[in-house]
Amino acid sequence: MKFLDLFSGIGGYRLGMEEAGHECVGFCEKDKFARASYKAIHNTEGEVEMHDITSISDEFIRGIGSVDVICGGFPCQAFSVAGKRRGFEDTRGTLFFEIARFASILRSKYLFLENVKGLLNHEGGATFETILRTLDELGYDAEWCVLNSKDYVPQNRERVFIVGHLRGERTEQVFPFRRNDRAIDQKYRIKKIGNIRKKGKSQSGDVVSIDGIAPTMCSTTLQKDPTKIAIPVLTPDRIEKRQNGRRFKSDGEEMFTLTAQDRHGVMTVGGIYTNDSKEFSRGVLPGLSRTLKAQSHDAAVLLQKPRGYNKGGKHEIAPTLSANSWHENNILQDGYVIRKLTPRECWRLQGFPNWAFDRAKKVNSDSQLYKQAGNSVTVPVIYDIARRLV
Repeated sequence: MKFLDLFSGIGGYRLGMEEAGHECVGFCEKDKFARASYKAIHNTEGEVEMHDITSISDEFIRGIGSVDVICGGFPCQAFSVAGKRRGFEDTRGTLFFEIARFASILRSKYLFLENVKGLLNHEGGATFETILRTLDELGYDAEWCVLNSKDYVPQNRERVFIVGHLRGERTEQVFPFRRNDRAIDQKYRIKKIGNIRKKGKSQSGDVVSIDGIAPTMCSTTLQKDPTKIAIPVLTPDRIEKRQNGRRFKSDGEEMFTLTAQDRHGVMTVGGIYTNDSKEFSRGVLPGLSRTLKAQSHDAAVLLQKPRGYNKGGKHEIAPTLSANSWHENNILQDGYVIRKLTPRECWRLQGFPNWAFDRAKKVNSDSQLYKQAGNSVTVPVIYDIARRLV
């Protein structure tokens, strides 16, 4: 089926829809940086391109032609508990009615919408009632379901998905559904996420995921290279930061919900060190940089200046470097080091393939890439719904 990608961002909807066999005919995105990533990732030649949705005329919309599905993760800040929850009083909240305007003109078979879970109880449910009433007046019967990204990727991200069915069209109910069991249960596999060795080939340098089984343990390598696992951390450069009373996830739990505001990190048990080379190398994990280590034979140390919660001190291993944290002290204790998630890792947590990130990285800064990941939809969730639109 042909679909229109509204509030397209970097194209999370598009990747999931195309994987399910649907065809994109046009997209709309106001943010020039997100639009640059979108056009770098996707082949948009010959497609309808729109920027500010509020400036698009009804005549232009009619000229788009036949569309089977209108997709839209309309801006959620107006309904999110992380925002001020002003709803339709917020200009971002009124953008839902732009989707309604497109639907009233194009009369697509389906509407496929996404927003934060807080949309359901905003203003005691009055906001969601307004949305359902609007869809009903347009001739759409709506169904909805809250899905969590953690059932698809290691990130806790609850979102409400709304599917509108145009009356008179032969459409099938989508919700609720159960995910199909995988052919091989992934929990009985070793899940290697990288290697700290320069060439990335030594088994002793493997870094494994916390939700898989451990590799074979050898007494000789355990002393020199203890098993390394990764645990999600929220905002590693702000010690006072809390989410639901916890700053760290326990073993086996998914990552915190990605946002455009928080800086996410992982705690590596066992540490990530360089080899004995005096040269700084970037080839440790895909997209990661090595932790710097003092290499002098006379017990040289790295000095930190105090700043904020960072009290300063002397260290053999440098804290994770970042562009804005002034090298804050992210070392907790022996064997535990916190570093920020890289932009690539954030994109992976939203289900984007590496090739998509590589294309976006060529046209955008890291700060924009972080923001774009937090504002995106989770691709595998979109695909799981999209394949049921027939």
